[in-house]
Amino acid sequence: MSRSLQQLSELRQQIDRIDLDLLRLANSRGSLALEIQQLKHERGLPAYAPERESQILEQLMTANAGPLSDDAVEDIFHRLFQHSRFSLKPSNSMATEYQGESKVVSIGSIEIGNGQAVFMGGPCAVESEEQVEQTAQWLSQLGVSILRGGAFKPRTSPHSFQGLGRDGLDMLVRAARRYGLATVSEIMDPRDLDYFIERVDILQIGARNMQNTPLLREVGRSGKPILLKRGFMSTIEELLLAAEYILLEGNPQIVVCERGIRTFETLTRNTLDLACVALVKRLRAFPVIVDLSHSLGRTDIMLPIARAALACGCDGLMIEVHPNPAKARSDGQQTLSFSEMADLISGLQPLLEFLKREKSPSVWNLAEESFA
Repeated sequence: MSRSLQQLSELRQQIDRIDLDLLRLANSRGSLALEIQQLKHERGLPAYAPERESQILEQLMTANAGPLSDDAVEDIFHRLFQHSRFSLKPSNSMATEYQGESKVVSIGSIEIGNGQAVFMGGPCAVESEEQVEQTAQWLSQLGVSILRGGAFKPRTSPHSFQGLGRDGLDMLVRAARRYGLATVSEIMDPRDLDYFIERVDILQIGARNMQNTPLLREVGRSGKPILLKRGFMSTIEELLLAAEYILLEGNPQIVVCERGIRTFETLTRNTLDLACVALVKRLRAFPVIVDLSHSLGRTDIMLPIARAALACGCDGLMIEVHPNPAKARSDGQQTLSFSEMADLISGLQPLLEFLKREKSPSVWNLAEESFA
């Protein structure tokens, strides 16, 4: 063997030894991360500490002498962080309790996650007593069980309609109670929490607030059922970690809402990620609701997408409904009229009857059983 080939072989052997050392060190790091997660769980501390990751990266960048670039170092350690906080965590996390059998969230006699679809309908924003009264009356006749409506509206523009605030919330609750409906409405400010707790059945965390950890902790302590909407630029991992903030406050009554994510597509308002439905139910077994209105931003394809959502296992649908969508003060283009809502529910009946008859939450489960 020539000297150059022998030198090449020796260098490769050194790399092999370093690779084995790296593997041992990575596994040692993973074991320590598991211990840390266990200690955090025992003490009720948040599982995810982004400031700690930032501190580690800063130390590594300072110590990096090359030839690896800082970007390469950051990429390598981001992957380690991700594995530690998500892939390894479930065996010692509180979220372990939410793997396997599907969980059911109860609101009075309403059950979300029992294998039968629940409908949440109502206006994007509460605009008047008459509007929400008409909507509640009509939806109750269609079999919708939960009245949705925004009283505090997070709008992109500060000049857009911001909602009627507490007056709007009271209108929503009065109409719902009159027609035997439960209520869901978005809370944005922890200072309004007591007011919401006394009146609203389900507290909604909107997409913009999915990573508002102080708000997540506060609603977690409330003990109320929580509808947690996925952020439009958030991964499924980030969604589950947001849910864990609520869990760690002792509140297991979480319903996850997939409402579409932002992509380069322009024909829909967002891109509905139905894989999220299947993955959340597989990884944590939370009930999952699909928001058809915000994911699509249009009404003409709502029926086939609703069928697809139910077929892949979602536990219910959230749909914006208004007496006159053309005059709605927000999101009229994605809102159904009363007759359109009736047509949608009618069009879903064959699938709903099939799922009910088979007593299975999804066609996916039926397929798994058939080919097992």
